[in-house]
Amino acid sequence: MPEVAAAFRGPIDLHTHSSASDGTETPYNVVRSASEAGLGTLALTDHDSTAGWPSASEAARDYELTLIPGMEMSTRLEYTSVHLLSYLFDPVDAALLAETEKIRDARLTRARQIVDRISADYDLTWEDVVAQTEEGATVGRPHIADALVAKGYVPTRSDAFEGILHWRAGYFQPHYAPTPLRGVELVVAAGGVPVLAHPGIGPRERVIPEKNLAALVDAGLFGLEIDHRQNSPEGKQRLRELAATFGLAITGSSDYHGEGKANRLGENTTRPEVLEALIERASGWQPVYGAVTRTL
Repeated sequence: MPEVAAAFRGPIDLHTHSSASDGTETPYNVVRSASEAGLGTLALTDHDSTAGWPSASEAARDYELTLIPGMEMSTRLEYTSVHLLSYLFDPVDAALLAETEKIRDARLTRARQIVDRISADYDLTWEDVVAQTEEGATVGRPHIADALVAKGYVPTRSDAFEGILHWRAGYFQPHYAPTPLRGVELVVAAGGVPVLAHPGIGPRERVIPEKNLAALVDAGLFGLEIDHRQNSPEGKQRLRELAATFGLAITGSSDYHGEGKANRLGENTTRPEVLEALIERASGWQPVYGAVTRTL
């Protein structure tokens, strides 16, 4: 049976979010925005959720883009949050579904606890937060930020995270997440391809330790998201060294959230040959080739 691969006609952005998690646009409209921005391929990677895949797939066909269905999975290495971009996995894999459901439940419980703490000092209710959430999305800190904006306590979502929702403000509450190793194992077992999301935030010494990275590579880690606005120059340098050492692919992405963040579609992109290798490795799901295709 011949393989079908995208004739990638424009820039490739492998990290975007919709209202299925903490973006401000519906999955369909994220794809439409990508088309308007001139992209040829994008991945929808909502937090711990595949709820946006059907709508985004429909939009990819309507707007003739290639869609890489994915997810950004929450994991934790000791006290540090580590996000795992996961592409083309089986969305009904039982083990992965159970783990992401557990994470979403923990996010919801954490969000209620944070709101309870904030409400002691600010006029903020759980209903205020739910009002900022699209149906079917898991309520999280970004929605609390949006509620704080709506109540006039901060001007933007970013200001909320830099102020009231910063851990130093005293309202922070951690939530359950598996280790990065467990996350990689689950994604690979579901036929997916894992990439560490923006792992170079901060100085070189905050990049994931080499011994931990080696274990992830052994478990099937495909690459590192290096070209991302939150990675520091020092972090990017260290990540490129690690990518060369371990033979990891390098991706670049926007981490688009609509109006939820300043990140713009296509501000960082991934090379076509990297995406080709990613697709070849995947066995859990197929890209949606809304664009012109070619038969190999």
